[in-house]
Amino acid sequence: MALRSPSAPKQDVVISTRVDKVGLRPALLRNFRAGLAVVAALIMLLPAVWMSMTAFKSRPDAVSVPPKVFFTPTLEGFVSLLTDRRQLSNTELEDYKQRTDLNWMDKLALKRGQAIIGWSEFPKHLRNSIIISVTSTFLSIFFGVLAAYAFSRFKIPGESDLLFFILSTRMLPPVVVTIPIFLMYRALGLFDTHIGLILLYTAFNLSFAVWLMKGFIDEIPKEYEEAALVDGYTRLQAFRKIVLPQAITGIAATTVFSFIFAWNEYAFALMLTSSAARTAPPSLPSRIGTGGVEWAAIAAGSLLFLIPAIILTFALRKHLLRGVTFGAIRKG
Repeated sequence: MALRSPSAPKQDVVISTRVDKVGLRPALLRNFRAGLAVVAALIMLLPAVWMSMTAFKSRPDAVSVPPKVFFTPTLEGFVSLLTDRRQLSNTELEDYKQRTDLNWMDKLALKRGQAIIGWSEFPKHLRNSIIISVTSTFLSIFFGVLAAYAFSRFKIPGESDLLFFILSTRMLPPVVVTIPIFLMYRALGLFDTHIGLILLYTAFNLSFAVWLMKGFIDEIPKEYEEAALVDGYTRLQAFRKIVLPQAITGIAATTVFSFIFAWNEYAFALMLTSSAARTAPPSLPSRIGTGGVEWAAIAAGSLLFLIPAIILTFALRKHLLRGVTFGAIRKG
């Protein structure tokens, strides 16, 4: 009969303990990384959270020292942002207090001794931002996808030089070319027009769209299109039914980045517009009230300006997450 060494059970316990420790380390590492990610996210979101809080503060609370974390929310900042007001005299103030036809916006303005005389230009500027950004993003994506497909699928003489020339349009900072563009736009009648900014933003976004989309389309196997052509599809049908559905992740990512550039652009919008086509970014710093800066109104405008970009990003978030692993497709 074979005898088992009395030390065997102890060895089993030691080995089991070591295995447990080895298996515990990856879990601890994952938890540590998750904790760091949460802390980094909170730090990055802190300015946006503080801006959102300031948008709902009264003017004294917005400029109080030390800053107030707990306060009574109010919409005074949004009223100051969206309306034009005038200061009332003591007699006018007493007369206004006796009126019964005042709405909630009039009552908020009345607390500061002011009367609303009309809407401000910020809603128009925000509408201009939406029109210009959406249109320029659509045009840059439309032409960018077509150009990227051509560079990816066909042999074009001087392809490298052309791609470098396209990319070179993004090498100069916008402020460097603002003066020549201003002179050109004034001569062509494009100054302070929607079409002027749309063309300019499209030109700047197009190079980015071409380069980014070419990388995505290169990852789509050509055999899919060749099989479609053998089945009787035309080149355009193969592009529309085969390439576009598989490149949707790249289109989504390019759309978000192009929209954010056009949405946040400041230098061109400040120098090439005055009133009719002015967008929201240059109009926000001009919210100077009587007796000081309207910080609550500026924060309210920044919050409203942030919402469309958040909506677009969340709407395309599934495609953006899929785009991270898009390069896993490989030709067999």
